[in-house]
Amino acid sequence: ALHVCQETSLSVAVPTSISFCFSTRADVCKCGYSKTDHVDEAIKPEDFTGESWDRHRHIREVPTDAFGDISFGGLGQKTGQYARVSTDTSPEILYQLLTDQWKLSPPNLLISVTGGAKNFYLKARLKTVFHRGLIKVAQTTGAWIITGGTHTGVMKHVGRAVRDYALSSSTQGQIVAIGVATWGIIHNRDALVHPEGCFPAHYVMDIEGQGRLSCLDNNHTHFLLVDDGTQGQYGVEIELRSRLEKCIAGKQSGVTIPVVCVVLDGGPGTLNTIYNAMLNSTPCVILEGSGRIADVIAQVAGLPPGRITIALIHQLMKKFFGEEYERFPDLKIIEWTKKIQDIIRMSQLLTVFRISDDDQGDVDVAILQALLKASRTSESLGIDCWKRQLELAIAWNRVDIAETEIFTEESHWKSSDLHWAMLSALVGNKPQFVRLLLENGVNLRDFLQEEETLCELYKEMPGCFFLGKLAKRVQNSSRIRRRVIGIRSRNHSGELITMTHVSGEVRHLLGSFTQPLYLPSTTINQFNMSIEDSSSSVTPRDPGRDLFLWAIVQNNKELAEIAWEQCRDCMSAALAASQILKKLAAEGSDADEAEEMKELANHYEKHAIGVFSQCHNSDEDRARKLLVHASPLWGRTTCLRLALEADDKSFVAQSGVQALLTQIWCGELSVDNPVWRVMVCMVFFPLIYTSFLLVSLYSSPQVKFFWNIVSYFAFLFLFAVVLMIDFQDLPSPLELLLYIWLLSLVCEEVRQLFHDPDGFGFRKKSKMYINDLWNILDVLSIILFIIGLALRLTTVLFYAGKVLLCIDFVVFCLRLMAIFTISKTLGPKIIIVKRMMMDMFFFMFLLSIWVVAYGVAKQGILIHNDNRLDWILRGAVYEPYLIIFGDFPQNIEYSGFDLNSCSMNGTDPLKPKCPVLNESQTPAFPEWLTIIMLCVYLLFANILLLNLLIAIFNFTFQEVQDNTDRIWKFQRYELIKEYHSRPAAPPPFIILSHLYIFIRNVVLCRPPIVCKEFKNELLESEEEELLSWEALMKDRYLQSTQQEQSQSMERRILDTSPAVDYGQSEISGFCSKRSTVTESATIFFIRSHIFIIIFQIFHMSLLPLVCLHFYSALTTTDESPDTYVSTSEKEDGFHVNARQFHYPGSKVTRFPVPDEKVPWEASISLSVTRDVCKMSVCLMCVSSVIRNPQGRTGIRGRGTLSRLGPNLHVDLVLTRWDGESMISTALPLIDYYSLILRILPSLFQVFEGYVDDCRNTDNAWVETTVLNIHLDRSSPLMAVSAYGSLLWQEVSGRARLSSNQRESLRQIAELHNRKF
Repeated sequence: ALHVCQETSLSVAVPTSISFCFSTRADVCKCGYSKTDHVDEAIKPEDFTGESWDRHRHIREVPTDAFGDISFGGLGQKTGQYARVSTDTSPEILYQLLTDQWKLSPPNLLISVTGGAKNFYLKARLKTVFHRGLIKVAQTTGAWIITGGTHTGVMKHVGRAVRDYALSSSTQGQIVAIGVATWGIIHNRDALVHPEGCFPAHYVMDIEGQGRLSCLDNNHTHFLLVDDGTQGQYGVEIELRSRLEKCIAGKQSGVTIPVVCVVLDGGPGTLNTIYNAMLNSTPCVILEGSGRIADVIAQVAGLPPGRITIALIHQLMKKFFGEEYERFPDLKIIEWTKKIQDIIRMSQLLTVFRISDDDQGDVDVAILQALLKASRTSESLGIDCWKRQLELAIAWNRVDIAETEIFTEESHWKSSDLHWAMLSALVGNKPQFVRLLLENGVNLRDFLQEEETLCELYKEMPGCFFLGKLAKRVQNSSRIRRRVIGIRSRNHSGELITMTHVSGEVRHLLGSFTQPLYLPSTTINQFNMSIEDSSSSVTPRDPGRDLFLWAIVQNNKELAEIAWEQCRDCMSAALAASQILKKLAAEGSDADEAEEMKELANHYEKHAIGVFSQCHNSDEDRARKLLVHASPLWGRTTCLRLALEADDKSFVAQSGVQALLTQIWCGELSVDNPVWRVMVCMVFFPLIYTSFLLVSLYSSPQVKFFWNIVSYFAFLFLFAVVLMIDFQDLPSPLELLLYIWLLSLVCEEVRQLFHDPDGFGFRKKSKMYINDLWNILDVLSIILFIIGLALRLTTVLFYAGKVLLCIDFVVFCLRLMAIFTISKTLGPKIIIVKRMMMDMFFFMFLLSIWVVAYGVAKQGILIHNDNRLDWILRGAVYEPYLIIFGDFPQNIEYSGFDLNSCSMNGTDPLKPKCPVLNESQTPAFPEWLTIIMLCVYLLFANILLLNLLIAIFNFTFQEVQDNTDRIWKFQRYELIKEYHSRPAAPPPFIILSHLYIFIRNVVLCRPPIVCKEFKNELLESEEEELLSWEALMKDRYLQSTQQEQSQSMERRILDTSPAVDYGQSEISGFCSKRSTVTESATIFFIRSHIFIIIFQIFHMSLLPLVCLHFYSALTTTDESPDTYVSTSEKEDGFHVNARQFHYPGSKVTRFPVPDEKVPWEASISLSVTRDVCKMSVCLMCVSSVIRNPQGRTGIRGRGTLSRLGPNLHVDLVLTRWDGESMISTALPLIDYYSLILRILPSLFQVFEGYVDDCRNTDNAWVETTVLNIHLDRSSPLMAVSAYGSLLWQEVSGRARLSSNQRESLRQIAELHNRKF
């Protein structure tokens, strides 16, 4: 463990000398330690006599002796890691310690929390909001939280927030809370010291005995304990913490790590922290209501800097600091006023979080807004910066902020730049972000162009039933692969999900009659052996369909809705979704998930109905063509077939669909013909027009149906005649005709079973055939007839065969009900009869309980030991059943008993056995009991159960009545399709057609005749035109749906209008404050892309003595001057950059000069104004007449400028238009000067005057003249290329420029009628 810290070169500071002259007690050194705590060399006063104590001279560094794991006592046994480090430790070493040694993942965001320490109280409501927001940010972004690390003030609240998350979260990930504390103020720190390291160090939190010191917070995860050799001095860690945060922010992990400072409460030290953070371009979030300096800044945040006066700061300090204000000197108030003014000027870095009564608010939103606002107004905007902010917005699912702060008018995104965001939003289930990205440039075709992207979506799909099915298919594919390629597959690292697997599973859900949606993979890593035949035709790719299918299989309604709007062939997509969801619901085991799938399936059925209604109302012919066109995007099946497979009765019941079915039913006959006219033409066909072909008449499904009805009635009549009149020992001619007729019916049933124009396959077709009740009756009647015929041809079972044929006749008669299914009046009633038969079955089960109960009890009481089974069943079941219909038995009472009607011993097979008799030959059973039993039985059976049956029938009728029409329309399709494919001749003549079909298809092997009524293959141009028209109708449907929703919400809006007015009044103040920032932050582009070269000419005394200096990066030599001031902020007339605290190029600090003290007329004590002198220029030489024309700067002398008074400076700007050709040959560098002299007469002045430069002082300042030369094609300087020190640079509003350069270019752009 010791080697860990040695490898990272950690060291600590220890005192080397004692200076008692600065001590308050005789035994305490200036460093804060007692005499006994010093090393031997430090306690020799003769070595340091007369010296003042200096930390840099009297402190030396030694290897650290405090590092390892720290364990806090108490409940939970919280452990962390710590290390004692020196103030001079490199932040790079500390970052290496955090990431390499302590194994922390690099952060995506750095949150620096600062504020009050002692006597800090946070309101309960604000505390809750702060805890929730802070943890949400850290949890969703993988952020590091950095605090002071002690168990006081805001650090304690951060620790409690981390603790609450650890207690409530079941995930393994932890929140990283790093405490950077001063070693010299830690109570009980001796327990942490051990030369070999402590693993762990047992730290005791003694809050009561800590005194002026502080205990470490037990909820932080890591501690960096900063030591400068002193004890009891707070704030030692601030400098190292600032450098560490800057180091972490500068780490490149793809993009720059953003840093945000969160401030609660705080005193003067917190103000310095805020000021320094904003100078480093770190955005700060101030929590209003937390107290002290945070509330002071929040109060003045909306004011212009000029209105923030010293008197106002005095007033606010007194209000929020209370008694502490009395100890503040006036000089400090002036300094703080200046810093607060500078903070307010950097409004793009300042965000005030206000919590109101009506809105709870979220701290995480404020943090995100701060980052976005800082990024938007930054001078170094880049795609990486925007990408980081968009990543945070997606992680926090704040689409509202992304819409207003990121996707603005000045932001221009390419589709490829947003593909990562689209993938993140889809995988993270952020439907609102998906819609926003689609609206702001994401092209689905580009996004899903590579199949790997779609595979990645399926791999990242959340756990669902489809994913389990897909995993099984992948495993099966892997086993088949190993079986095929044998031992070579043992080195296979694992089977990946490919679109072949997805295609196979989707085809299973849609139906085997569809073609695969995706082509089989051909690469080795995506090898798949499919047992299904793949079609040779290429299925086109539609990105909308691919995304919609991905969302549907995981039952994601929001994403599916967005993807459906992007689909081509949207009606087929909606019906396919209905089929997939219903199939998944039927196969799944989770009842709740199945119910959700059914609801979503119904939702898309409604979408299909809505689109089709729009299409049918617009163009009926196109709408019908949509129903039967073979969709190339959905396995070359039709909308009508998908609706039938999905059991979408409501869709099939639409008037447009029924109109299509009616048209197919009538064939080439007019749909307006009445039935009687069609039947007359069937018989008297010469009456029809001669131009009308007979083939068209008799091939109509309607005519086929009528002929089959006539044929069936003739069959039943013949069957009845044979059974009742002509049933001989040997079959008569009529009976033989009956056999031939039945053979034709059998052939027709076989044809129906094997006829498969839709490509279902024999297994699917057989299942569909058996599920039809009428087919079951057909098969049952044929089987009974064959059995009866076999028995009839034998001598012994001749009569039994006849009986069986008679029963078969009943079944054939029941089959006759199928003819009513085509009737609009009787067809729905057949459905009601079916439902009531099901109710009757369950009722008979309930009734049988009472019948058997009463019958067995009655039989046991009346009859003693009857061994005849037929009479036992008669007495126990048959007689109780007849009682329900009023046939009461006579043997249950004495008066109705007749001894002659029964057999004493049961020997007479035609008579029942007599009841038990007594000696007087009268019944011995208790009459009163049998009568009571009969009464109770009649009460329950006749009154209760029969009325229950009536109620059930009534309920069924009411329930089914509303849906019978819809169900009948749905079932009508199968009847129409059956007779459409049926041969024209009725039985028995239909056997000739069967013979023709057999010879044509089996013997001659000719392809089946293609029928276009139910499936029509369109040309590509026709398909494209039809789908474009459908997309237009879909847009109209969505628009009408949105209008309906808005109309339904009008009343709700009217009810909430008072609250909206109040909210608007509250927001208007905030918007007015924000408008200034927004206006100043608006970035314009030079639309013509002016290219510039800037030459800076410094005038010393004579113009010929010029010095040319070219800035290729188009930035000033000092990066700090203009980091927080813009041109619009100078409207008060005061220089800002010239009053920065830190003078560039030195360690000198300016005297703070607030805005009101800038004018020379304002009174201020000059004795405190600091002096700076460079290059041996004496202050005594400075004349009181030479003064900065813009006022005080807080520093005297000439500073780093070359002379007192004005320092002349010339900016020469060369511009040209983008698109003009450049000569690749560069001129020699020596010729540039002569070229410039040739074009000097054409230059003109843009600006001349005082420049707000950070180097300005009270006695020296910079004055600039900006000149512009605009070049044309004939100019010799157009040949300048990247030779030497000159380079054309494209400059836009987003280029990294100083404020002075930006203002100059803006004026030049206006001069050329362009915007910058």
